[in-house]
Parts: sequence; C-alpha cells; structure tokens
Amino acid sequence: MTNRQKGIYVVGITGASGAVYGVRLVQELLRQSYKVHLILTEAAWRVFKEELLLDTEDRNAVIHDLFGEFDGELHTHHLHDYGAPIASGSYQNDGMIIIPCSMGTLSGIATGASGNLLERTADVMLKEGRQLILVPRETPLNQLHLENMLRVSKVGAKILPAMPGYYHLPKSMDDLINFLVGKALDSLGVEHQLFTRWGEKQ
Repeated sequence: MTNRQKGIYVVGITGASGAVYGVRLVQELLRQSYKVHLILTEAAWRVFKEELLLDTEDRNAVIHDLFGEFDGELHTHHLHDYGAPIASGSYQNDGMIIIPCSMGTLSGIATGASGNLLERTADVMLKEGRQLILVPRETPLNQLHLENMLRVSKVGAKILPAMPGYYHLPKSMDDLINFLVGKALDSLGVEHQLFTRWGEKQ
C-alpha cells in the first residue's frame, strides 16, 4: 500500500505543555506508513528542551532522532514557509491536527489571522471543509479561551481537550499518553492499538 493510499495528515505542535502528545502521534502515523507534514512553532522547540530534555541546538538531529526510524514519509516545514504545499487548498490531504494547541494558536485560528504557516494551514482546512482537530492543553480556561473554542467549533473544527481517561486502568505515564493520542487517532479515523477500549478485555 502506498503512502497516498494510507493517507496524508498535517500535524502541528505548539508551545503548550504536552509536546509528548504530538511526538507520539507523529511516530504512530509514521509507524503505520502515513505521510505527515509537520509544523513546529518556536515555542514548541522550547518545550522540547524543557519537557522532553532534548538538546535542540541541532534541530535536524532532533527530528531524525524522534522520527527517523519509522517507515512513513515525513516533511517538516518552517513556521513561515508560505510556499509549502499545505498552505494551499489545492493540496489534497486527509486532515490536520494541532497537538497540543496553545491558546495563542487557537486565537489566531479563531480570528482567521493566518499569521504563520500553522494558522494558514488550519484556515485552509476550514475553508475547504476538511478535518481540523485542535487539542488544547491549558488550565484553568478563561472566557476568551472558551469563546475561541466555541468559535472554531462552529465553523467545523473539533475540540479534543488533552484530558486522559482512567477507565482503562493506566499503570504508567505511557498509558496516559497513549490514551490521549489514541483518542486523537480515533478522531482522525486512524486505526491503532494504543489503549484498551471500554468493554474490551484488558
């Protein structure tokens, strides 16, 4: 099966806490031989350093270490590369997910700012009626956050908060991460075995 037959997804990782969710999602898509267009914000690189304890001086090396062993096709894009194919509605793909999604990025999408490639690509998804999933990771939420979530939801985006469940009886941090990433993959329509579903045997 070719990568095109498997599907093409755009993944954004922002500076919200929880970069590991985005990393795990990209790894799973690549493991299943999907084609992935990846956009990382500058703040995401800071979180890679602070939360994942990665040396981000050589960003190409970081990308290789995180994703190089998988079979899928990975394309990374600079945050301000408006010439990237994903910036155009004519580029065919199967949807976009921003995981985690910062409140700043959410605001940019909600107002149609298109201030960078991540916001522009999200705007393309909405205008073309394609799948856009946002995984906000913030607490507590103020009224602006809530209104922006409602605003993007009304025009077709799906809000999937980074709220892990516990009915699968997680025994490790990996179990909690995999549950959230699995829910994200469910929303994308991608099969996986990352967690035990309700009613299934452990």
